[in-house]
Amino acid sequence: MSAVLVVNSGSSSFKYQLIEVETETVLASGLVERIGEERGAAKHTNAVTGETRSRDGVAVPDHTTGFRVMLDAFAEQGPSLAEHPPVGVGHRVVHGGSVFSDATIVDASVEDRIEELSALAPLHNPANLEGIRAARTAFPDAPHVAVFDTAFHQTLPPRAYTYAIDAKLAEQYSVRRYGFHGTSHKYVSEQAAAFLERPLEELRIIVLHLGNGASATAIRGGQSIDTSMGLTPLEGLVMGTRSGDVDPAVLFHLHRVAGMDFDELDTLLNRRSGLLGLTGKGDMRDVQDAASRGDEVAEAALDVYRHRLRGYIGSYVAHLGGLDALVFTAGVGENNALLRRRTLAGLEFLGIHVDNDRNELAAKQPRAISPDGSPVSVLVIPTNEELEIARQVVGVTAS
Repeated sequence: MSAVLVVNSGSSSFKYQLIEVETETVLASGLVERIGEERGAAKHTNAVTGETRSRDGVAVPDHTTGFRVMLDAFAEQGPSLAEHPPVGVGHRVVHGGSVFSDATIVDASVEDRIEELSALAPLHNPANLEGIRAARTAFPDAPHVAVFDTAFHQTLPPRAYTYAIDAKLAEQYSVRRYGFHGTSHKYVSEQAAAFLERPLEELRIIVLHLGNGASATAIRGGQSIDTSMGLTPLEGLVMGTRSGDVDPAVLFHLHRVAGMDFDELDTLLNRRSGLLGLTGKGDMRDVQDAASRGDEVAEAALDVYRHRLRGYIGSYVAHLGGLDALVFTAGVGENNALLRRRTLAGLEFLGIHVDNDRNELAAKQPRAISPDGSPVSVLVIPTNEELEIARQVVGVTAS
């Protein structure tokens, strides 16, 4: 039985899943981390047998060695790659710029373009590319497919992706809105249509991908028409450590009055802001726990978080000309019933209603949390970016 190996590579780690093509079941998953450090680590789970093995103190000086560690784990624990030969290897790549609008088979020229686009995603694309190159060494006979976070948003109209700055400068340096989490938004919107048993082409959907990183997307007829993240994943909603929307003049002000340089400002907005900046806690669970114990600072931060969410919901209802479904996904969106209820309270005038009992029900399957017959279906749908990547690999390699 054939399978797809899905790889998500970072600068010092990579995650992987082996997904069987026909049944779309996970056969194995794992993580190789602390790459380049003195003592690396690896974890591999054979989903068929349920056996998990962790290894610490493994020598993993680079990604190529990391893939050899992964291959050893498959050989020792299974499942056998000979019995489940990868028909392709799918790679998550954060930034495809305006170059890549679809999943793309990797060759030398594609590697070069991903490297060129590192200027737009210096923290992500170089690491993604390291994983691609190491995987092509480990699996030289399998096609490798790059699946870009930005690709789904290539349908944005100019009015949504254009920043009102000097047009020639913007064109010269590729400054525009690109959007991210596209693989998740695509998967979840398609799952929403399947759950509702309605054609995707007929639906107006808002997807709220709420995790440590967070984004909102307005989807009409299966196409992204607006999204909250911009040139980088910094713009938009309040996140775990990222600020989201902020007046650009804040940076000039802090440079002048606090003497902060570009690197310090970058660190501030990407790593020391969001919930962490507001409360000292970057995990939504910790913030909400503090708020439940009467911490006024935590409650104020949650109010900011919800306020930003409601603003994007209202904006996107206007852009879509109405709404058929509002979908929560990702770690916070899927698991935080209180946040969902409080965010949507008072939006009944938009046709958005929440059934409190349904909302409190914990489940791993897609579900509606709105009452039967509501004008807008409010859904909770677990995202599965790895499965979406696997599907796109199959689609590209089979064509």
